[in-house]
Amino acid sequence: MLNKQVMSPLLSIRALSTCFQIQETVVKAVDNVSLDIYPDEVLALVGETGCGKSVLALSILRLLPENSLSEGSILYKGFEILEGSNEELRALRGREIGMIPQSQASSLNPLLKVGWQVMEVLRLHTKVRKPDAHKKVVELFSRLQLPEPEKRMDYYPHQLSGGMRQRVLVSMGVACNPNLILVDEPTKGLDAVLRMEVVKLLGRQAAENNRSMLLITHDLSVAALLADRIAVMYAGEIVEMGSSAGVLKIPRHPYTQSLLDSLPGRGFKPIPGFSPSLSRIPPGCRFQPRCRVACSKGAALHPDLREADPNHYVRCFHAD
Repeated sequence: MLNKQVMSPLLSIRALSTCFQIQETVVKAVDNVSLDIYPDEVLALVGETGCGKSVLALSILRLLPENSLSEGSILYKGFEILEGSNEELRALRGREIGMIPQSQASSLNPLLKVGWQVMEVLRLHTKVRKPDAHKKVVELFSRLQLPEPEKRMDYYPHQLSGGMRQRVLVSMGVACNPNLILVDEPTKGLDAVLRMEVVKLLGRQAAENNRSMLLITHDLSVAALLADRIAVMYAGEIVEMGSSAGVLKIPRHPYTQSLLDSLPGRGFKPIPGFSPSLSRIPPGCRFQPRCRVACSKGAALHPDLREADPNHYVRCFHAD
């Protein structure tokens, strides 16, 4: 891993907040998040479903509905994404920042052949001719070990297995050789064998092509295998962030500890209670009602994210 102290971030997020106006209710899905992603780095964003992980990724690409509002700063190579024009954003998406979405069923058009769908990504962003795009997609399918790549070009999504469809999504995300790939829940709904297959595939893509990756997952085992650093998200905010080894082996936040204890190999202990509603966020520590070491201070005061150990950040009074 390169020394980040002498590197500039590829992507730098500062005080990002994204909320949704739903009738009379304001839902704050991402709240004052700051993080960096460096060149050739895999940063995993982990947390329970509904904590704001996917909204953060969609905020980066400005692919949110009209009832959303994002504030703060998202700098990509010095370009402020939140101030970019539609034309600038179209040039950025796919070409500079790719995305591999989580749902195979909704992300692939069931009425179009998969080869054509990947070709369209190439033709939109690189302006290559159709024969050249066809050739490149076949090469891409082959590199991703899709069986009989030339033949699969003419398949519809329903004719492919789950693993094959996942490879097609990866092909779409990496087709234009983006510097940064946003990968959203790549193993969701997959069985153990297919999950490991996808993890190996993503690991090869990151290692062989020197790409940076924001890996969004609720699966800590996937994060452990792929990530250089891990950021733990709870109720819209980062509660812990550090090296993969540091967060997984010496977790400082009670939520991270509880997530690890909920794994089958650690006793399969469920976290009691539920995450707070993002439309009614409590004033103090957001994890306090579920915390096994909750302190009275956390009931009223909201802890800041601070450096508890070198390059290891935690949002908890108990960690003081």
